[in-house]
Amino acid sequence: MTERLYYSDSYLTRFQACVLETSERGQRVVLDRTAFYPSSGGQPHDLGELNGIGVLDVVDEEDRIVHVLAAPLTGTSVEGVVAWDRRRDHMQQHSGQHLLSAVFDLLFQARTLSFHLGAESATIDLDTPILSPAQLQAAELHANHVIQQDLPLAVSFEDAAQAAGLRKESTREGTLRIVSIGELDRSACGGTHVRTTGEIGLVLLRKTEKIRNSTRVEFLCGQRAITRARADFDALSQIARQFSAPLDETPALVTTQLEQAKDAAKSRLKLAIELNTLRGRALYNQTPPDPAGRRRHVENRPQGPLDDELRTLAIAFCSQPNAVFLATSANPPSALLAVSPDSGLHAGNLMKQAIQTAGGKGGGSAQLAQGSLPVGDGHSMSIEKLFDI
Repeated sequence: MTERLYYSDSYLTRFQACVLETSERGQRVVLDRTAFYPSSGGQPHDLGELNGIGVLDVVDEEDRIVHVLAAPLTGTSVEGVVAWDRRRDHMQQHSGQHLLSAVFDLLFQARTLSFHLGAESATIDLDTPILSPAQLQAAELHANHVIQQDLPLAVSFEDAAQAAGLRKESTREGTLRIVSIGELDRSACGGTHVRTTGEIGLVLLRKTEKIRNSTRVEFLCGQRAITRARADFDALSQIARQFSAPLDETPALVTTQLEQAKDAAKSRLKLAIELNTLRGRALYNQTPPDPAGRRRHVENRPQGPLDDELRTLAIAFCSQPNAVFLATSANPPSALLAVSPDSGLHAGNLMKQAIQTAGGKGGGSAQLAQGSLPVGDGHSMSIEKLFDI
């Protein structure tokens, strides 16, 4: 059985212990006591060293903790050193999670379903389908107000049958480790935490994501929040410099520029359609008819998508009598087929038949159809030869 030293002192980073068991040639080690936190409850494991050997993973196996090492350990006693920067970061994020969960519950009766602490940010899933920007702002403001109050985070050990006032009922039996934030929150938890809310530093809410009937909230605490806020400020300042404007005026300027860009794109598309309509008719006039009086135009492109402008050109060409327009692209392998209503042809059926013989997918209406072939299949024939038109 391994004594969990972090239960009573999350700030302990150096300790002495005896080796109880080793396996896998000395690279999996069980100690009689440890300050290393194992991955559990959404919080990742600690890193550090045992007798100077790197600890790669810490695994919770019920009544014992296994340390996975970078090299074999010899001897019967060890000195363990926990990497403090990682431990402190995890303490800030985990304590911040308890605070946020309590605040969301207090303000909006949104209960926390799960918690995940990632390498760059942390998330909590709340049992509410939606959170408004105003609610997020209120929760962030309230949480940071509690941080400024510097409330104590206390650890106690209580019998599960008698532990009352828990934010979330525990299904465990026996002794529970309870982490309390002043009078605000009481939660059963085995993780590492700071001593006071002031040590959380600050809470920064980033974004939300709908997950089925719940809402995932991304947040950062302490040094993570400071680093992210500085990066955000630098990015926004760079944008403001591009506009030669004060930072506070940049959002309105960006909105204006985007609207102008959208209007310009619409105007360009309209002009391109008008131009390709004229080009399509001119192309029809320049294309000599075959003996049956049908005018065919084939356009093979080495690469690039078959876009709206090309479709407009094809439709304009086939708006004239007895016409067929075929365009292909080698990369990605695709085809576009247009026919005039009086041609006696059905573009959708022809496309489906031709493309399916080469393992592709396609179809469309009587006058216009498109299809695509699998990338990298190494077809021996050109796409054009798939069509008998």
